[in-house]
Amino acid sequence: MSEKIFPPTHKIGAFAIIQDNEGRILISRRPDNGYYNLPGGGIESHESPQVGLVREVKEETGLEVKINRLIGVYSKTHVHEIVFSFEAKVIGGTLQLTNEADKHLWLAPEELDSISILTRHLERINDFLLSEAFVILK
Repeated sequence: MSEKIFPPTHKIGAFAIIQDNEGRILISRRPDNGYYNLPGGGIESHESPQVGLVREVKEETGLEVKINRLIGVYSKTHVHEIVFSFEAKVIGGTLQLTNEADKHLWLAPEELDSISILTRHLERINDFLLSEAFVILK
């Protein structure tokens, strides 16, 4: 008996919060809209959020990452989307520009207000800075 496959009802996204040794956070600028955001993106239907995140970060930045922990799960009910936010650590690769990111910056949290960053990504960074032993659910 074969398993019945249902079409997805929601899109899934995953984004990484990556800090360097100085506590700065990696953000990338999207060439299509000029806004900065966390590395990551849409997850393919055959991927887990974790596998998709590792792939997305590599495609967008050239970096290989290892996921440390889940920071938050965010529901965007108006567009039928669920987004995962993970803390990740660089374990290889070289930071490079791609067709998905035309600029990368390492910024201290207090410097994030000086750039055009997507509000929801700034919210996820702030949740990361506040959370320690619990997962944010919004």
